[in-house]
Amino acid sequence: MTGFRHIPWVLTLSGAAFFYAGTVFSAAGGPMPISLKNLPVPEVPGLLDGASPIVVNKTAAIALGKALFWDTNVGSDGMACGSCHFHAGADGRVTNQVSPGGQSSPVANKTFGAAVDGASLGPNHTLGLIDFPLHQRQNPLQHNSPVIYDSDNVVGSAGTFSGEFKSVSRLGSSVDNCARSADSLFHVGATGTRRVTPRNAPSVINAIFNHRSFWDGRANNVFNGSSPWGDRDANAGVWVKKNARSVQKQRLQLINSSLASLAMGPPLNTTEMGCNKRTLSDIGRKLLQRRPLESQKVHWSDSVLGGLSFSSPGTLKPGLNTTYSALIRQAFSDKYWSYLRLGEFGGPANDPYNQMEANFSMFFGLALQLYESTLISDESPFDKSARDANNQPIDLTVAELRGLEQFRANQCHLCHLGPNFTAASVNANAAVAQTHPETFGEPGFYISATTNVVERIPLLPRDTPITAFYDTGFASTGVAAESSDIGLGGVDDFGNPLSFSKQYLQHLAGNAGGVLDADVPKVRACDFQQPFAVNLSLPYPTPSFFTANDDIQPQPQNTENCYLPAATDAFLPTVSAALAELNNPNTRKMDAEVNASFKTPSLRNIELTGPYMHNGSMATLEQVIQFYTRGGNFMNDAKQVTRVFQLGKLQFSEQKRADLVAFLKTLTDDRVRYQKAPFDHPEIKIPNGQVGNSQAVDGGNPIGNALAKDDYLTIEAVGAEGRTLPLLPFEKLLVP
Repeated sequence: MTGFRHIPWVLTLSGAAFFYAGTVFSAAGGPMPISLKNLPVPEVPGLLDGASPIVVNKTAAIALGKALFWDTNVGSDGMACGSCHFHAGADGRVTNQVSPGGQSSPVANKTFGAAVDGASLGPNHTLGLIDFPLHQRQNPLQHNSPVIYDSDNVVGSAGTFSGEFKSVSRLGSSVDNCARSADSLFHVGATGTRRVTPRNAPSVINAIFNHRSFWDGRANNVFNGSSPWGDRDANAGVWVKKNARSVQKQRLQLINSSLASLAMGPPLNTTEMGCNKRTLSDIGRKLLQRRPLESQKVHWSDSVLGGLSFSSPGTLKPGLNTTYSALIRQAFSDKYWSYLRLGEFGGPANDPYNQMEANFSMFFGLALQLYESTLISDESPFDKSARDANNQPIDLTVAELRGLEQFRANQCHLCHLGPNFTAASVNANAAVAQTHPETFGEPGFYISATTNVVERIPLLPRDTPITAFYDTGFASTGVAAESSDIGLGGVDDFGNPLSFSKQYLQHLAGNAGGVLDADVPKVRACDFQQPFAVNLSLPYPTPSFFTANDDIQPQPQNTENCYLPAATDAFLPTVSAALAELNNPNTRKMDAEVNASFKTPSLRNIELTGPYMHNGSMATLEQVIQFYTRGGNFMNDAKQVTRVFQLGKLQFSEQKRADLVAFLKTLTDDRVRYQKAPFDHPEIKIPNGQVGNSQAVDGGNPIGNALAKDDYLTIEAVGAEGRTLPLLPFEKLLVP
């Protein structure tokens, strides 16, 4: 890929073209997406290879991961990872799925708003078609149309009753010993209901390609063995046996492991799965001596667990013919579990943890990641279609091909790019860009697809045009008000910014203490989509980037295969120039706009993964297309207005909108639709609201009299051959 001569950027949202510095993007064409079969899973050095691999039996590790993913014993009160990711990797429940306000809403301000028809959207409400979207315009295709309904409620996922953790049982009750009471927000009358997450659960299918995970990116690309924070957590580490009488806590740095980092969160989250102050070592203590899935039926032909199942053809039985500790011994190097002495690992004074319990966080995270790495849906109609000389799929219908044309013409692929249809697949996209560069460009229209974790984009914050930094794979689209959920603009547990962009500004300004992630200093200026420092003396002012008229220097990294011309663009401001500009309150060169930005989700299997957006505010693909057609709901400083603006081609053509939806449905893999291997699974019973309704519930839950009885949704065990009945789109599950 080569760059283009720099031009001042001009923004024309209603016209047929718009300009970025460096490239002219026209309404016609654009990069042609290719099959997911071409996307490599990023490697994790040291996990399975090298002189001392952590995992010594990948097959056993995947079996361990699948069992842990679906086992309801992992939660404090019956919640599994699969409880929120059972429907095409997402959550298909419709009862007790509403949270009052987003992640950033102060608790004091959280109230359940009314639905558009005036009905309560409070606890134990059963969602219907009438409840969506959560933001409605009189004309849903026009941005200036009057707002007729708006709610800051979130359609999330029902989780735990929570409570204060006391202890677990190794072989007894599967419910943790916690002090539980009715929640101050989630209750009907005086009876407690399960808490609901303030964000929607995205699909875990194809998530292995993500550079970071969670909507706000807090699951780090580097797995440290014990928390989501990668190198940011100074206390993280795993216990390694040195000899029979000594162990040592060592740092762990496994790259391309954000799914392992992600796994550290939900089991301890007091809304999702756990009681307050429970640890992953406590979960290990609870599970290690148990049979996996001890109360859940496992199909005899399960693609991973069938050989361990007690079931036989025609007869389903619960559990596996092994224990969690046995699977760990098979899967992981013995230096992580074979130390026999106690006392070094903490825990209750009268019952300290052993090494396997102390390292359970590492076993849990890596096993889940290895299992989820098998969940790749690369056999959709789009993937299986033959291609013509122009790389266009030829086996799709006429309407689907017209939809692909609309996908390209309306610049959907600026964010949903590459084989996984998301810029969040940073390292995977960078790899495929070297082997299939056509995926990211054609003459006149290229997209930078490199390992840069930071990018630049023209914005209009405060009505003053700038070119701002943002995190690759994240975008602010104006779905909800910034005050509801600040997203990537938030901070980690140590008060540091989640955003790589904010760190990059500190790096440029010479503040090494402000750089927390190793990927940040590796960012190459010559790989930006928009120039930052140009080694040219220009006769006109350049408020958005540095020039030779300023104090600039060559980038410290190599200039091999730069996206922009190395001779002019492989430059940065000097530390003093960057610091001076960063301290300028009116800077338009050193600005990072990331508030209310969220990870760009993959579009694969999107037909089945509603509700949509980080706040679950839309129920149908048609509502999603209407949202983008009108150019979003809200304006904020970080909104990417060169990517989310009114789309004239779609505003005035119902046929084009229908064609675009038809194309998106070609990304559904029938193995996902029919739960065939590798998407088969054990039985799981999922809390699906409480017995009763939104006005009254039955109290007397067995785990606490102050809590409502659970109403369960039973998802039957499925073998490798799948089911005859397909999964339904989310809107088909709603009350008509």
